[in-house]
Amino acid sequence: MYDYLIGGKDNFTADRVFAGKILQCAPKAPLSALANRGFLRRVVRFLAAEAGISQFLDIGSGLPTQGNVSEVAHEVNPGARVVHVDNDTMVYIHSKALLSDPARVDIVNSDIRHPAQVLTDPVVSSLIDFDRPVGLLMLAILHHVEDRDDPARIAAGFREAMPAGSYLAISSFRMPGAEASELQAVTVENEQVAAEGFGSARWREEQEIRGWFGDWELVPPGLVPLADWRPDGQTRTERDEVYHSFFGGVARKN
Repeated sequence: MYDYLIGGKDNFTADRVFAGKILQCAPKAPLSALANRGFLRRVVRFLAAEAGISQFLDIGSGLPTQGNVSEVAHEVNPGARVVHVDNDTMVYIHSKALLSDPARVDIVNSDIRHPAQVLTDPVVSSLIDFDRPVGLLMLAILHHVEDRDDPARIAAGFREAMPAGSYLAISSFRMPGAEASELQAVTVENEQVAAEGFGSARWREEQEIRGWFGDWELVPPGLVPLADWRPDGQTRTERDEVYHSFFGGVARKN
């Protein structure tokens, strides 16, 4: 469905049908997907070009649609290594068919709720050197983790395995704050609709999202609306519900 919302071609009838339901109550849903894809692009370029990161672990990657992590990373550094991780079998099969360079890029069929299982997977071990800094990406994934599965525990499990100099990027649905209190009621309604199709979708408080970075140092401008994180010429500037309800940030392990 994410692929459909950003205008891609790698989606199915069921994705398009449910996307239609989402659009009925949240007509700007495609703008949320595009905002996240723009955030991904800017983050990966920052990590590959400015921070010198040459290996990426992309948790909850989804279908490798246009502008995916490996595509953006290789625009900056053709030798960068990328491991995509997703627990959807169809995503895994489709990605295997599209990813043509297992020496640099591969995908693992695994679940974010089990960090140790992901981190010890043979594909991860073959492409990611945990003695060197890693770009750990959790983009638009932790808001699909139920409270009972403890997203803070999950984030900590991955953080602890990263060496000094690594970076963690997170984007997540955020409950609008006092600056846009009129959006809170409709956000709760959207959460209920989204949960019917995704199985889970949570707009969490900003402080909870911030906690997922642990004691890592947030890179300026910090945890902010996606549009405010190092915007470029392609970034939307409207301060609408997308702006107030989708936040992201990048932090470094010192």
